[in-house]
Amino acid sequence: MPTFEGFMYPNEIELQWSVLIVLYPFLTGLVAGAFILASLERVFRVEAVKPTYRLALLTALAFLLVAPLPLQLHLGHPERSLEMYLTPHRSSAMAMFGFVYLWYLMAVLVLEIWLDYRRDIVMLAQSSTGWRRLLYRVLTLGSYNISEAALDLDNRVGWIITVIGIPSAFLLHGYVGFIFGSIKANPWWSTPLMPVVFLFSAMVSGIAAVMLIYMVVSRIRRTPIDMRCVDAVAKYLFYTFIIDFTLEMLDLIHRIYESDESFRSLDFMVHTRLFLSQVILQILLGTVTPILLLAVTQVFKLSEAVRKRIYSLAGSLTLIGILAMRWNVVIGGQLFSKSFLGYTTYKMGLWAREGLATAIVLMLLPIFILWVLVKILPPWPEKEKGLLSHAASAGD
Repeated sequence: MPTFEGFMYPNEIELQWSVLIVLYPFLTGLVAGAFILASLERVFRVEAVKPTYRLALLTALAFLLVAPLPLQLHLGHPERSLEMYLTPHRSSAMAMFGFVYLWYLMAVLVLEIWLDYRRDIVMLAQSSTGWRRLLYRVLTLGSYNISEAALDLDNRVGWIITVIGIPSAFLLHGYVGFIFGSIKANPWWSTPLMPVVFLFSAMVSGIAAVMLIYMVVSRIRRTPIDMRCVDAVAKYLFYTFIIDFTLEMLDLIHRIYESDESFRSLDFMVHTRLFLSQVILQILLGTVTPILLLAVTQVFKLSEAVRKRIYSLAGSLTLIGILAMRWNVVIGGQLFSKSFLGYTTYKMGLWAREGLATAIVLMLLPIFILWVLVKILPPWPEKEKGLLSHAASAGD
């Protein structure tokens, strides 16, 4: 049993939402942020970030496939989750989120990836052998027309889907913040800024994740890093981070100025139980430090080697800070009693169904899925050139 002090209601001693619910908004945030980064090239024609366009789409898909797993493991009967589609409960925000997730997965992300890769899939279906040939034939969905007119139509439809996908990405993660912000009985969550803060923090985490993945994969493949691309991604990360930090500070200043009956309880938690996770990890290491590091790269002219190190450090600290923010929201919002007279603790097991080992597996699983997706659908420009030359030689 967790230890507690003061007056706690019986149903508040043990936390109902564990580390798995912390991972859920963290993973969905990476999805939304990665898609927003991809849309910069597709919709807003930011050519500098083009080398990360396809990688960002595949990263979003990999994390989106894993995003509902924490919820499934948290449920006592995960098979019952299908009932929210068969018998929809329109007044339940949690139940209706299943439709938001399904819409974004099938109607936006998967369709955009298929349209963008359709030419490559057809070429691979014609040039591959064995099981790979069968796989790519299935992925063509029976469409082998890669004429100039057909590809132009794919591009226009893909652009429209991306435009639709931008508000869909906002809805995907803003809805998660809405679920927390709409719980009026909890002053830690009940704020109208919660959906907006969740949205911008999602953009920050997704952009940082794609930047890190691109740099790591480039080093593994022993190919030069496009510094023009990384500089542009870091610039957008810096600007988005400033907006996110401003919103969080605005919410904090509002709470301090309002100082309602819950403020003393929340202030006590920040200085005791959440001091390490919020003050140290989230604010100092995960927010202020990466913003300062990114600001240095924007103000001073540094060498490529120095900028690479700064971007790697800033991106890593950013992901740690956003994960700490999710922890503070989900876990921190359950550590105090509704009576404001008592506090409890959260003890995370190691091998339990909702323990640390499970959380680590869920964090690594999207990386493995991304590795598989990259093998099946290579996002590298040189691979595209190889496909085109192979198809041309085959035609001759």
